[in-house]
Amino acid sequence: LLGQLGGDEPAELSEQIAAQVEAGFTAVKMNGAGATSPMPTAAETAAVVDRLAAAREALGPDRDVAVDFHGRFTAAGARRVLPELAALHPLFVEEPVVPEHGHLLPGLVAASPVPLATGERLYGRTEFLPVLAAGIAVAQPDLSHAGGISEVHRIASLAETYGAQLAPHCPLGPIALAASLQVAFATPNFLIQEQSRGIHYNKEADPLSYLVDPEPFRFVAGHAPRGDAPGLGITIDEAAVRAADRTGHAWRNPVWRHPDGSFAEW
Repeated sequence: LLGQLGGDEPAELSEQIAAQVEAGFTAVKMNGAGATSPMPTAAETAAVVDRLAAAREALGPDRDVAVDFHGRFTAAGARRVLPELAALHPLFVEEPVVPEHGHLLPGLVAASPVPLATGERLYGRTEFLPVLAAGIAVAQPDLSHAGGISEVHRIASLAETYGAQLAPHCPLGPIALAASLQVAFATPNFLIQEQSRGIHYNKEADPLSYLVDPEPFRFVAGHAPRGDAPGLGITIDEAAVRAADRTGHAWRNPVWRHPDGSFAEW
């Protein structure tokens, strides 16, 4: 299972990683950078490397760290930074460019000594086909976006024909996580499962907040045991869901801008 390190400008990484290791996670995922220049400066590049180096030092050689570029880099910027990360052996680098620039992935894959991953903003097999053909190492469909259990199972089979692994994207609620795990249990080329317990977005609730019994999400030694309960294996607390519905939400993606006022990818 993949634990999350919060924040878009991660600080005090050692403390955050220690908490994830204590919780038993086998790997963590961190943001590589905040808003990034179209052509990263030497200082920006060094900051990405230093952040990953701090994570690697805290994790040691036996646990993994994935780095999320979140589409914040241009292809030229990613090509500049990726080789600098290779010696720190990240599990993969996620979304080196935005999905709209997926046609540039073949060149990035060829230039990168680090495995590349993408998929949280792709919808169905037809959108995964070109990025798998480009040579990505890890496909990251989100069951809430990409067609649910049936379609993501097909995406996993498609990825297998290209030698790619599956890491379902899921910084979401208990139903999405339970469904993702059902796919994981049935997928030979499954790599790792992202999950959102303790993620920095969840200030008032996390996946356990909406369950009658949290036992299905009791992770053991960094793994999710396969249960034998019917359906997705969870029971939703309807009263908690109705209370949340009454409260509503007002969350919106942050709007980031570069110093000149131009739009920056969040």
